[in-house]
Amino acid sequence: MKKEIKDVRRAISERKKSRGVPTKSKTNKVSTIMPSLPQDEERHGFYPNFIDTSASNQNRSNTITGIILKGIFSVMLFFSIAIIWQNDAEFFEKPRQWTSNVLTEEFPFASAYKWYKDSFGTPLALSPTKEPEVTEAALALPVTGSVIETFQANGKGIMIAPNETTSVAALDEGFVIFAGKKSDTNKTIIIQHADGSTSTYGYLSSIDVHLYQIVSANQRIGEFSPTAESEMVYFSIEKDNEYVDPVQVIEVDENP
Repeated sequence: MKKEIKDVRRAISERKKSRGVPTKSKTNKVSTIMPSLPQDEERHGFYPNFIDTSASNQNRSNTITGIILKGIFSVMLFFSIAIIWQNDAEFFEKPRQWTSNVLTEEFPFASAYKWYKDSFGTPLALSPTKEPEVTEAALALPVTGSVIETFQANGKGIMIAPNETTSVAALDEGFVIFAGKKSDTNKTIIIQHADGSTSTYGYLSSIDVHLYQIVSANQRIGEFSPTAESEMVYFSIEKDNEYVDPVQVIEVDENP
């Protein structure tokens, strides 16, 4: 019986030791439990990372994949637009008009340029060129000639008949938002001006400017040579999606 009691007490004592409960020894010394000292990493504020990094790695991989796909689609879109604009086929005329409206007419390039120029001076250029002095000039017809067809005849613009080969000049300072062939006016230039209006020059013999070029008032933008098939230059002014009679804007000599 005494042996069983001793076995029970010994088992209880061992459980207390395993739990960290102080027990009295034969020498009556109390055993103390020393806390574990922090490791170097814990002492300097570093603790083990118990977060699974597989999820974050997956998100990072998805982000990189998305960027690559967007880059591929951007390149494809760029080359598609380039093909549309380089091809003169009538099949691409509607896509050209759509891209022209999206990329040019919806953004006021001329207004933004004028604001920047008035606020900060001449924008930086790729090559150091001296800008000519700007002088106020009266608005004039793009070519020298007589108005053969008036605005009232078609409701869009006027037709001017030069007597000889002549330069075509810009109505006012602005941005070239179209320079190419159109189905209705053949070789055509459209310039966007700071007041939100656009001026169109059609049936030209040659074009001397390019898309997004900045032109000044009365600057040469092309040339017209009268032929049996083309004797007149088309000229129109449009503002707020409505055509304006150029005769009301410019003093011209009418000879219908």
